[in-house]
Amino acid sequence: MSAGSQGILASFFRFVVAKRWWVVASYVLLIPPSIWFGLKVEQDNSLDRMIVQNDPDYANHKAFEKNFGSGNYVLLLAEAAEPFTPEVLQRLDRVERTLQSSPEIEVSSALSIFRGAKGGFDASPAQAEAFRRFASGTTLFREQGLVGEGFLSIPIVLSARTPKELKVRLESVDRAIAELEANLAPLTALRKVGLPYVNRYLDEETHRSSRLYFPLFGLLVLGVNLALYRSFRTLAAFVLTLAVCLTLTVGYIGLTGGLITIVSPLVLLTILVTCTATLVYIHSRFVEHPVGRSIDERQIAALLNKFTACTASLFATAAGFLGLVVSKIPPIRNMGIWVAVGLFFTWVVVFTLFPALQRILRTPTLQEKGIAGGWFQGFAERLPAFSYRWRWLLVSSSLLLCVAGAVAIFGLPGLLAPMRIATNTLDYLSHDSTLYKDTKRLEQVISGLSVTEVWLAGPVGSLTEPEVLRGINRFEEALRREKTVGAVAGPTTILRMMRYLEGSGDRFPEDPAVLAKMGADLEQLLPSQPMLQRFIEPTTLSQTHLAVISRTVDYEGFQQLDSLIRQCWKEAALAAPALAAFEVRIVGTAPLEAKISHHLVPTLVQSFGLTVLIIFGVFLLVFRNGPARMLAMIPSLVAILAMFAVMRVTGMTLNVVTILVASIVLGASENDQIHFFYHFLEKRRTGSTEESLAHALRIAGRAIFFATLINAGGFLALVFADLPPMRQFAVLSALAFLLSMVADFTALPAALWMVFHERPDGHKRGETVGNATPHDQETPR
Repeated sequence: MSAGSQGILASFFRFVVAKRWWVVASYVLLIPPSIWFGLKVEQDNSLDRMIVQNDPDYANHKAFEKNFGSGNYVLLLAEAAEPFTPEVLQRLDRVERTLQSSPEIEVSSALSIFRGAKGGFDASPAQAEAFRRFASGTTLFREQGLVGEGFLSIPIVLSARTPKELKVRLESVDRAIAELEANLAPLTALRKVGLPYVNRYLDEETHRSSRLYFPLFGLLVLGVNLALYRSFRTLAAFVLTLAVCLTLTVGYIGLTGGLITIVSPLVLLTILVTCTATLVYIHSRFVEHPVGRSIDERQIAALLNKFTACTASLFATAAGFLGLVVSKIPPIRNMGIWVAVGLFFTWVVVFTLFPALQRILRTPTLQEKGIAGGWFQGFAERLPAFSYRWRWLLVSSSLLLCVAGAVAIFGLPGLLAPMRIATNTLDYLSHDSTLYKDTKRLEQVISGLSVTEVWLAGPVGSLTEPEVLRGINRFEEALRREKTVGAVAGPTTILRMMRYLEGSGDRFPEDPAVLAKMGADLEQLLPSQPMLQRFIEPTTLSQTHLAVISRTVDYEGFQQLDSLIRQCWKEAALAAPALAAFEVRIVGTAPLEAKISHHLVPTLVQSFGLTVLIIFGVFLLVFRNGPARMLAMIPSLVAILAMFAVMRVTGMTLNVVTILVASIVLGASENDQIHFFYHFLEKRRTGSTEESLAHALRIAGRAIFFATLINAGGFLALVFADLPPMRQFAVLSALAFLLSMVADFTALPAALWMVFHERPDGHKRGETVGNATPHDQETPR
């Protein structure tokens, strides 16, 4: 920093300190509108928020929903030793009638179909036996998973336009089954599953984790602050500064219409730990108040000394997070923007409000109170010689860790596959949760939960033509024969069901005359049959769809399923030329969610690469020394790549949360390297490598140590979350920060010795350092 710039900055800080009450008053005026906008922020943790909004498949899916509705599906699985007994059916009938009393809830179970066909159901022994014969007399119900060995299922469609409406519908379902859940007999189990329940679970657990995290982080700040500075006044200055940074950030999110999602808590977490670490750097320099110097002079000197390093680290972190804008996933892109904006607010607040609070609260210095970490003085004196002695081992070990981490994530051709990214909804649930167990049980008895919609659009009135109906049925049967397909439901499935209800059997007719009559009846039945309307667009009779149910969960699987569907359609169109006029589009929420994995890979590679380039650019501007530019990133890279090796060894998966660890750790941990190198080069102008290392460790070492504890502890607080990805993120982030700190104090000094080709000062005087002698060392450059 030039003398002129430093003079201007010193004048600014003197103004801030002199007008400290004005500064505080300015923030007091900003807080109410920030809170008001912050309260407007809504939360939606559903996984479909991760879907790429401008993706062509998403546009097709929204167009599909416009034609056929956007119902939300849940399923009740009622298990009993004898599911067709009057006692079981009576209880299920009561639940279904309660559900059907709401026009926004549609039930399509085997029992509801029987009730509608027979004009009622009274659960008498005779009616129970009639229902058993009805449900067992066709393969249709088993094909659709409505009946099976020891269970009856109740599919439910919930009409809801907003998350709030969906929450109300789910609460209605919960109330309808509350009595049955409280006393299951004669049922053995009642399981409720479906994406709406998953989304509600994620929402509730994210809320719970946030409520748990902030008190834990508050205790961490309290404990570290009191242990380090031993002052409640200092603690108050920290807490007030943190509160203002968070309030301004949340206010900005509300002002811009932001929506909190499953990854959004990481925004506030990152602001908290980064702001706290920056305050530690600034205040640790401030408390070193030499005798004979006024407190005003010392405060201005501390702010000037830490301004460049803190500014560089905050803006490098912010720019690093802006690397997430390359992601095609909106919540991740928004996360990068929000963190960058929040860190800008942090930069302004820590250099205006915090100095003002330091003076108003009269936070003590070393002259008044000692601080923890006095052992760092001896550590700083011994570490340079230690790192010199073991430099080859330390550097080679770091390189091996980097190689192991790179192999862990990218694999080794022919030996080890790259790490896969998990997008299965179940991966986001606690394996101890009832919802997870119920869903796994459902997968055992029903042929899958993933629904892929095949949307068919043809000429006006074409769906009543016999040849078209025959072709669609053959297409449906071809799909049903495929091993990867569990079940298929389409318009001809409904027509088969209607024939069965009429007593004509459940086989689809091939006779042209019968098909012609079926087509004519179809047009008349549509206005009065909601179930038919779900599969056939009633106005033009030109659009329909088939729901293909499978256990497919990953992107590659859906790509294969897409090819399979198109191949079956091609074969059906060859056998029934009338199908050639139809356009085929494959849509569905499940395939869209699987595309998250397709976009998460470039998110990891592109955003991380961009983060590296941005941070290296900051180092290029801050550090004019060539070797420093390269070496400054060693600790972060060692920590990140070693973290991926740990993931591979422990079986952790990459998912929508853990995939962000690399960018977040790099963006946050480089703060330590910037402060270390700033003070290293500060002394390097006039001192030796050993003196520069000792100086950097004395000035920044203690702050790096405690800042790392705050970073690691702050993220580790999420280990108490119930969501597995959040717990994994907590462990991995904390581990990476600790590894980065270890590399700061080992591999980084060792590499500096090797780059500058210097001996410790004791060697220059002919003294022994450790077990080495001067003859073992390189000659000075």
